Amino acid sequence: MLPEAARQHTFAEHFADGRAPAPRERLLAIEAPIAVEINGLGYAVMMATPSDLGDYALGFCLSEQLIAAPEQLLSAEASEVPAGGWMLRIQLAADDAAPLMERARLRLAEGSCGLCGIESLEQVLRPLPPITAQIEVDDAAIFRAVAALPDLQPLGQATRAVHAAAFCTPDGTVHLVREDVGRHNALDKLLGAMAQAGLKAGEGFIVLTARCSFELVQKAVLAGCPLLVTISAASTLAAQQAAAHGLRLVSLAREDSFLSD
Repeated sequence: MLPEAARQHTFAEHFADGRAPAPRERLLAIEAPIAVEINGLGYAVMMATPSDLGDYALGFCLSEQLIAAPEQLLSAEASEVPAGGWMLRIQLAADDAAPLMERARLRLAEGSCGLCGIESLEQVLRPLPPITAQIEVDDAAIFRAVAALPDLQPLGQATRAVHAAAFCTPDGTVHLVREDVGRHNALDKLLGAMAQAGLKAGEGFIVLTARCSFELVQKAVLAGCPLLVTISAASTLAAQQAAAHGLRLVSLAREDSFLSD
């Protein structure tokens, strides 16, 4: 277990049969504020598990469309700050900083005047490129991946409090897993790890131990993933956006059943 991922905590365990409370130790997943600074500009503060932050930095920049390729991220340095939390300093190539400045401007505009609010909504619901990758994945492969994933979640097994994102080959073999208290963070970590390993999202599918929200669909579409499998149900907007961009969506995935559009 990574030391920055979980810590011991002592509870008083209470019993329905009237026994006296007894002390019990459990591992808790660390949730901490991660301040993301890009090219010296404060960009966001995310609540996340401070592990695999190099993967997270790359996946976050790709998902935010600040970069189009891994080599455009020059460096990412994470450090714990004495006041609590972590600072993640990311440096992008100067020639690739224009999207950063535009996205930062939109973030600062949110919640101000009505025009800026409309602009922010349009940015959230912006058109996405259609998925062109096509893979053959049968039902057995999806069941195989879902059944295998729990044993590949060390932090999840220890804490029962984090999400996992996994990249699977078309036959259902789980190739790569990342974990975090936040489902969006887990997916960003996975996408970053895939990019560093040279794995293409269009050549397999992604499984998430989470509710399928619009943001997760958006990240999968931007990555070019043709199939997204989630353990919980999808929202209306997630289903609509998946259908509009050619993403096959599987939800409520269990070892013996799932729903599919």
